[in-house]
This record gives sequence, structure tokens and C-alpha cells, in this order.
Amino acid sequence: MNTMSRGGLLVISGNSHPELSRLVAARLGVELGNVDVYLQDNKETNVDINESVRGKDVFVIQTGAKDVNNAIMEMLIMTYACKTSSANSIVGVIPYLPYSKQSQMRKRGSIVAKLLATMLCKSGMDHIITMDLHHKEIQGFFDVPVDNLRASPFLLQYIQEHIPDWRNAVIVARNPSSAQRATSFAERLRLGLAVIHGEQKVPEQDKIDGRHSPPTVRTFSGHSLDMLPLFTPKEKPPIDVVGDVGGRIAIIVDDMIDEAESFVAAADVLKERGAYKIYVMATHGLLSADAPKKIEESCIDEVIITNTLPHDLQRFQCTKVRSVDISLVIAESIRRIHYGESMSYLFRNVPYED
Repeated sequence: MNTMSRGGLLVISGNSHPELSRLVAARLGVELGNVDVYLQDNKETNVDINESVRGKDVFVIQTGAKDVNNAIMEMLIMTYACKTSSANSIVGVIPYLPYSKQSQMRKRGSIVAKLLATMLCKSGMDHIITMDLHHKEIQGFFDVPVDNLRASPFLLQYIQEHIPDWRNAVIVARNPSSAQRATSFAERLRLGLAVIHGEQKVPEQDKIDGRHSPPTVRTFSGHSLDMLPLFTPKEKPPIDVVGDVGGRIAIIVDDMIDEAESFVAAADVLKERGAYKIYVMATHGLLSADAPKKIEESCIDEVIITNTLPHDLQRFQCTKVRSVDISLVIAESIRRIHYGESMSYLFRNVPYED
């Protein structure tokens, strides 16, 4: 593409989501920077920046798409290339931050989101723009400012404009941990709230692993380990709905939908309780593996997700998937950062719970 510059602003993109990058650039009234990002024959990532970045504010647009590890390497190499070419500042625009689900310690694992944050900062990023982090505490993993944008205004607008009889709807939290987000949606739409409680399967964090195995040595310093109090095992109740959904439209809200099993199970229970139409609404639509097929065969009527991730293939596999464009808020955040304007306007009237 032709060189793009306007007052020292340069927008470049990797291969993870070229459609979103073009939408953002078009809203800014600029062209994407001339950058070649490709895999060599030996599978190493190569980046060629074909124009000067010296003294410019560079915005690197890359999201955690399906080929996530290649997307990360592209992002790191693009950032480092700009840093070593004397860019004035480098801002990572990462609508969906990869590995954000691995932001808590699990068994003998690691907090991978912290590792990724360290890598991004070390590569040369001065600022991060992202959207609806899986856990807001992830912002603390970075040593640079992080603007965690919200998709809720776009999703609320979709409900009001595209769901007939939405005033007869009830907002549903898929589990108690997502009740805070659902409550925010319900209060802003003046709708009722329901919460699904109980599990059909044991979550990954509760599965038996090596930590539950007995130690080979039963005594230490004269004390028996049998004296230690034991945790009472959890007893999962059957899946149930707290709240009235009979004769109502049920709108399940969450921050992401990856594997569809839990959403399909929730929809089945809502249908049994009398909901006559069921929507699933999330910011990030990963829709991994055979999730599109399971949704297509389920009683879910529509799945509404934003375009933080590409999902052309998923929409081809599932006719129920709808996309909401959030490029406007990303473009505006880039403009405000470039011109040194306050970002608070983008968060006005957006509750912390969203």
C-alpha cells in the first residue's frame, strides 16, 4: 500500500485481523502503513517496514486470532522493528488480548498473561489499547499505561435496535461470577436479572491432579500430616435458574464465548423454564473447535459478538452468529492518544462492572 502519514501518525497491522485494521484506518481517514509480515520457509516470522517510522507515533493493530502464537510473534517483531527504527512512541492496539484466560494461578501452571505482558513491554510498547479484559486486574501486569475499552455501549445499542420486544427481556448471567456484568446490563436497560447456578461438569480448576496425591513422607519434625484439617469437598448442585424467565426473552451476557458447551447447556435450561427466545451476547467470539456447529444445532436463536476477532469462517458455519462493529471506539482512542487528548470521554457513563 502507499505510504500513510498525517502529523506523525502511522498505523500498521499484522495478519491477525486485516479487516478490522482497514476499518480503523478508514475511520481515521488514513491508509495503513506499508509493512510486509510473513512466514519464511523455515516458519520464522519476518517483518519488513517499507517506510520511515522515525519520530512518528506508531499504532500496531494485532489481535489474538486463531493462530495466536504467530500473531504474538508478529506483534513483538513489528514493535521491536519500530523501536530500533527510532519511532517516537509505539502503541499496541490489541482488541482481544491473547492468553487473558490464563491470568490466574492454576495448580502447578503459570500466569501466562503476565509473561505476555512482560514480553510486550520489553519489545518496546509504550502504551496498550485493548477491550474488555477477561480480568481487569491484568492491567497491573503491564509496566505501561493500559486503556481497557468497553464494548457494552455497542452491545446495548444492538439490543435496543435489533431485538424485537426487548423490553420483555431478562438479562441472564451464565454463572454467579458473571453476575456483576449482567447486573450492569440489566440496570442500564431497566430489565430483570436471572442467574444460572450449578454445573453440569467439574471445572478444570477442580479436577484431580498431582497436588491431591499424598506425600511420600507422612511425618515432618515429629508432626503427623493427618493432624491437618482437610478441605470439605465441593458438591455441585444441579444446574438451575435463579429468577423468572417464563414467557420472556433471555439474553445471556458474558465477556467471551469460546467453547459453546456451557452456553448451550444454559440455553437448554432457560428453554425448559419457559424462555421463548434466547440470545447470547459477548465481546469476544473465539468460537473454537466445533462451537459454531453446536450453536447451530442448539436452541440458541442468535449469538451476538463484536469484531475484536475475525469470524468469517464461524459465520459461514453458523447462521446464528451476528457481528457488531467496534472500530469506531478504537479509532477514536487512537486519535485521542496521538493528539494528547483525554481518554475519559470514552469511559463516561460506562460502569466499572461492564
